Amino acid sequence: MRRNRTVIQASLGVAAVAGGIVFFPPAAQAITIPVACSENALVAAVNLANSTPTPDTLVLAGGCTYRMTTSHGGAANALPVITTPIEMIGPATVTNASLLGLGLFRIAEVAPTGSLTLTTGVAFTLGNVVGDGGGIFNRGAVTLTGSTLTGNTASGNGGGLANADTPSGTAPAATFTNSPVSDNTTLLGNGGGIYNGLRGTLTVTGVSGSPLFITGNNAGRGGGISAVDSTATTLTQTAVTNNHALLLLGSSGGVYRQGGTMTTTNSPITANTPNNCVGSVPAVPNCTG
Repeated sequence: MRRNRTVIQASLGVAAVAGGIVFFPPAAQAITIPVACSENALVAAVNLANSTPTPDTLVLAGGCTYRMTTSHGGAANALPVITTPIEMIGPATVTNASLLGLGLFRIAEVAPTGSLTLTTGVAFTLGNVVGDGGGIFNRGAVTLTGSTLTGNTASGNGGGLANADTPSGTAPAATFTNSPVSDNTTLLGNGGGIYNGLRGTLTVTGVSGSPLFITGNNAGRGGGISAVDSTATTLTQTAVTNNHALLLLGSSGGVYRQGGTMTTTNSPITANTPNNCVGSVPAVPNCTG
C-alpha cells in the first residue's frame, strides 16, 4: 500500500530560496507534495521528487500560473530534468515567463529513467527551445490526462511534444487522453503539435462525441502530428484539423507518416493546409486529400 507524507508548502519555498530544512522520507516511501504558487517552490518540489526513485505526486496550487523566468534543468529546460516517476495534479499552468517570453527553454525534459504525468487541467505553455520538444522533450514516458500543451515552439521537431529519436535503449512513449494540443510551432522540423520519433510510441484518445482536438499547430511538415520511423502511432476519437505545413508546399499539413505502424479510429483528419496527409509513405490510414 502506498504511504503518503505531506511536505509543508512553506518548506519547499524556503528550501529553494534560503536553504531551509526539508524532511526527506525513507527511500522506499512515496510522497505527496503540495506546491506553493511560485517558481522556486515548483523547482524545489521537482528536485525533492527526483531525490528518490519512488513515484511522487506534486499537487499544484489550484489556478496558479507558475511563471518560469529562467532555466533550472540545464540551459534548455524550465524545470529540472525529470529522472523519476512524477505526477503533477492541477488545475495550474506552467509557462515560460522570461522577458517577452523569449527565453530559450522548453518547459520539461523527461529522462529515460523518468516519467511525467499531467492530470486534471495542467497546462504547459510558451516553451521556446532551440532543439526538439518546445513543451516537452520525452526520452522516457509522458502521460497527459485532461491537460494541455499550448503555444510552445521548437526549432527542431515537436513544437508541443517530441518523442526523441532513440536508436537503442529505452524507447519513449507518450499518451494523451482528453488532452488537446493546440497552437504549437516548429518552423523547420516535423510535428508542430507532436513528433513521434524513431522507435517511439504515441497513443492519443478522445471521447466519443467529444474528440480530442489537435489544432492550430504549424510545422515544416506534419503540422498536427509527424511519425517518423516510430514503433506505433494510434489515434482514437481524435480530430486533427486546421493545422499547417509552413515551408514544404505539397507536404502534410495534418499528419505526416514515414514508416512505422499507424492506426486511426474515428479520427477525422480534415481542413489542414496545404493538404491533410499528402507525401506520407505508407499512407495515413483513413486520410484523404
